[in-house]
Amino acid sequence: MKSIVKNISLVMLGVVLSTGTWHALQAANPGSEAEEQVKIYRQLDLFGEVFDRIRREYVEKPDSEKLIESAISGMLKSLDPHSSYLNAKNYRDMLVNIRGEFGGLGIEVTMENGAVKVVSPIDDTPAAKAGVMAGDMIIKIDGKPVKGMTLGQAVEKMRGKVGTPITITVLRKGRKEPFDIRIVRDIIRIRPVKWSVEGKDIGYIRITSFNEQTEPRLREAIKEIEKKLGDKVKGYIIDLRNNPGGLLDQAVAVSDAFLDRGEIVSVRGRNDAKRWDATKGDLTGGKPVVVLINGGSASASEIVAGALQDHKRAVLIGTRSFGKGSVQKIIPLLPDRGAIRLTTERYYTPSGRSIQAKGIMPDHIVEQELPDELKDKADQLRIKGEAGLEGHLRNEKEKEVNAPSLVYVPRDKTKDTQLKAAIKLLHGESIAMLKKKPGEKKNAGGNGKNGQSKNADKPQASAKPGDKPEKAPAPEGAPADKAQ
Repeated sequence: MKSIVKNISLVMLGVVLSTGTWHALQAANPGSEAEEQVKIYRQLDLFGEVFDRIRREYVEKPDSEKLIESAISGMLKSLDPHSSYLNAKNYRDMLVNIRGEFGGLGIEVTMENGAVKVVSPIDDTPAAKAGVMAGDMIIKIDGKPVKGMTLGQAVEKMRGKVGTPITITVLRKGRKEPFDIRIVRDIIRIRPVKWSVEGKDIGYIRITSFNEQTEPRLREAIKEIEKKLGDKVKGYIIDLRNNPGGLLDQAVAVSDAFLDRGEIVSVRGRNDAKRWDATKGDLTGGKPVVVLINGGSASASEIVAGALQDHKRAVLIGTRSFGKGSVQKIIPLLPDRGAIRLTTERYYTPSGRSIQAKGIMPDHIVEQELPDELKDKADQLRIKGEAGLEGHLRNEKEKEVNAPSLVYVPRDKTKDTQLKAAIKLLHGESIAMLKKKPGEKKNAGGNGKNGQSKNADKPQASAKPGDKPEKAPAPEGAPADKAQ
């Protein structure tokens, strides 16, 4: 039996050739688009022939659906590291991450010794109300043992339709026997923003991802900090370390929260360009801001860091960021056929720089002090970022940087060198000692190894909000509209 794909490709080729116009077009335009189309359909015919051969002659009967998915996936991966095919399940999972909400229990979990360990129940969720506690070990889900499952499989079983019940079997320290907890699923919102007060007068805001919940949760965090500290707020620390990015419009909204005017970001594709500008209203009232970045800060995180740095609205502390300077569009396919993630544009900071395969250099380079048990694994805690990815888009404007950047962040805040530096800077103290890299001699002053001057330790975050960067050209033909 002939391959369906082969038949389709031959029919498509026939459509082009049977019009009777091909020879006339070829004669008039030897290098025309019509000639290119014929070449494409000939290649599709080749694909159909290979697919048909595999189906008929491979040693074992192959899964045709998987073969086609793999072919599509390979085609997209050949473009760059960020273009990919999402099958129906992966597309649904991605939508959950984008929306930041799902039907579930409300627990943060990890895998430990073959069981699902509860890191913490989220406040006011079904799990918290049912009595689930941090440290509980989930050994069964609806009577089925967790052992042998991956963490992803276990999480998928715990998620489900809102209003449906689930029973988890739990081992708890202090109780001899495992016991069941019945929970009714509800809407759970992923928390992309967490906050605390540091140094008695500084608002610390950790942004872990950019989904649809990020900007609203940022607003809430600032309000709660102001409510707790009143007029004692000295400044804010925005922690973007190891934040892989997310939605472009949320990166714009988060940047806008700290700016009064000026460009936030511009994007340029093959056929068009666009820019987003800040609107009046700084949520912090112009308070000093420090942004923490490292080798794991990518994409949307870099848009925020780049905008605030270019406008001199914030001081950046940490290590060089990842360097992902491209934008991907999610294009849904026919129902239940998933979607494609396709790189469609490059983005540029307000000063017009591309950070693609280069990253953003912080104003103050501060490396984390590694504990003794990790010092022999230091190389594993550094990544080259975008420049180290095979097939990455080349930076057309800037020199690429592939030097490894540290991604380690200690859980214990008292051992967090970069956080300490941010607190000191906001308190007007020198961070020269903290800026010293492990194994590097202290710089005695003047222009140091990292290009910092004597006055570089003075807080710069108090610059007038919305100050124009030195150079902020808009791409040709780019409208100055807000994000959709």
